[in-house]
Amino acid sequence: MQRRTFLTRTAVVAGGAAALAGPFQGVAAAGELLARRGGGRPPHTPGYGPLRPVPDALDGKVRLHLPEGFGYRSFGAVGTPMSDGYATPGRHDGMAAFRGPNGSTVLVRNHEVPGVAPAFGDPALAYDPRCGGGTTTLTIDRRGRLVDDRVSINGTQMNCNGGPMPWGSWLTCEETVDGPDVKGIFPGQDNSLLTQKHGYLFEVPLHGRARRTPIRAAGRFLHESAAYDPLGGALYLTEDNFLFPSGFYRYTPPGHPERVGRLLDGGRLQMLAIAGRPGAELHLGQRPGACFDVTWVDIDDPDPQFAPNTPWTAAAPAVGNQGRAKGAAQFSRLEGSIHCDGVVYFVSTQGGATAPGDELPPSPVPLFGAGRGQVWAYDVRRRQLRLVCESPHSSVLDLPDNITCSPGGSLVLCEDGDGDNFLRGLTPAGRIFDIARLEPLDGDPDAEFAGATFGPSGDTLFVNIQSAQGRSFAIHGPWRGGGC
Repeated sequence: MQRRTFLTRTAVVAGGAAALAGPFQGVAAAGELLARRGGGRPPHTPGYGPLRPVPDALDGKVRLHLPEGFGYRSFGAVGTPMSDGYATPGRHDGMAAFRGPNGSTVLVRNHEVPGVAPAFGDPALAYDPRCGGGTTTLTIDRRGRLVDDRVSINGTQMNCNGGPMPWGSWLTCEETVDGPDVKGIFPGQDNSLLTQKHGYLFEVPLHGRARRTPIRAAGRFLHESAAYDPLGGALYLTEDNFLFPSGFYRYTPPGHPERVGRLLDGGRLQMLAIAGRPGAELHLGQRPGACFDVTWVDIDDPDPQFAPNTPWTAAAPAVGNQGRAKGAAQFSRLEGSIHCDGVVYFVSTQGGATAPGDELPPSPVPLFGAGRGQVWAYDVRRRQLRLVCESPHSSVLDLPDNITCSPGGSLVLCEDGDGDNFLRGLTPAGRIFDIARLEPLDGDPDAEFAGATFGPSGDTLFVNIQSAQGRSFAIHGPWRGGGC
C-alpha cells in the first residue's frame, strides 16, 4: 500500500483564520494547527467513510475505490470508436457537464495532446492539422450510459482545462506557446511543421463544431483554466507556466457575453497585483488566512508575434513578464479554477512552503515552486484575494490540480501527487476528506484524475483518468449524505 492510502485529515477554525468571513474560513488554519502538533497527522474526518474497491458497471473490473453506497460506470476509453466514426483521442483532461434533452447530460471533454502530432478526426476541419489536441462532446443518458460522442474541435494543442459558460458553451484552453515562430521544448519536436500559432482560448458550443477561431486578445500564454463571472461579464484565467512564475489574469471582452451569446475577441487582458506589494511572491509559504487587496495591471501586447525560431524559454514568459514589469503577483503553476457565488477559487499546484523531509520528487527540469499546493479565493465584488488552504504536508494535500464546486458548496480537488491518486473533498467548514482513489494502472504510475464536474442534477460526478489507458467515469451515490 502506498504512503497516502490511509492518511487522515481535517482543519479546524483557529488562530488567524477565525476572523475570516464566508465559506472555507476554517481551512486556512490547517497549516497552523498541524504546526502546533509538530507536523503530525490531523484528526480523522470521516466524510463518506472509508474507501473500498468497487467494480466498474461496464465490465466488472475494479478501477476505482469509493465509499460504501457509491458506484460507477466508465465510458469513452482511449481508442474506442466514437459515433462519428473516429477513434477516441487520448489524454482526457478538463471537462464540464451541461443539461441535455430528455434528462441526458452533455459533456465537453478536453484532450491534452502535446507537441507536433496528427490531428484526430477530420484533418480538413482542424485548426492546425499538425496538432493532436482538441475536445470531444459526449451525451450521457440518465443511467450514466454513453449514447453519442464526436469530435467538436481538433487541431489544437495541449488542451488542458477550460471553463463552462452559462450561455451554453465550453472554453477550452491551450497550455502552450508553440507555433511556427517558436522552437519546440520537446526533444525532436519540429515546430516549423505547425501551421498556426498556439496558446489561446477557443469557444466550443454544446452542439456541432467549434468555429476554430481563437480569442487572441485573451492572451497567448500557457492557459490552464477559465472561470466566468456572470455579473461583470469578465473571464478569470489561470496560467500553468511550470518553469517560470505564473499569473492570474482577467479578460474583459468588448461586449457582455450573455447579451451577445458568445465570448468576443478584442477585449482587455489584465494581470492581478497585490495593492502596496509590487511583485508579491505568493508562491512562497503564506500565513494562515492571508488576505490581500487587489489591483489589476494591463497587458499591452497579449498576442506577441515572435521572431523565427524564438526559444520556448523566451516565449513562455513573454506575456507574464509584461505584467510582472508593472508589479503583478507571482504564483506557482496555477491550474484549476471555478466560479462559485461571486468567488473565483483557483489552485496553485506547487505553491506554498516545503515541509521538512517532504521535498518534491526529482524533475528533469527545475520547476517553479516547491510546495505541495495552495487553494486561493478571489472575491470579485470586494476585490480581495485570500488563502483558502496551503498544504502543510503531502499527507494532507498533495499537488491539487483540477477543481470544481459541488451542489452542496464544497470544493472537489483532483490531486496530481506522486503516490496514490485521490479525489478530495474540501467542505465549507474546512474539512478535507477522501472521495475516490484510483486503482493503480499497470505500466502507468503517472495516471491522474482530471476534469471532475457534477451533472446538472447533482446526483452524478463525472471525472476523467488521464492515462494511456484513459477513460471517463460517471460516479453515482448518496452525495447529499456527506461532505459534498
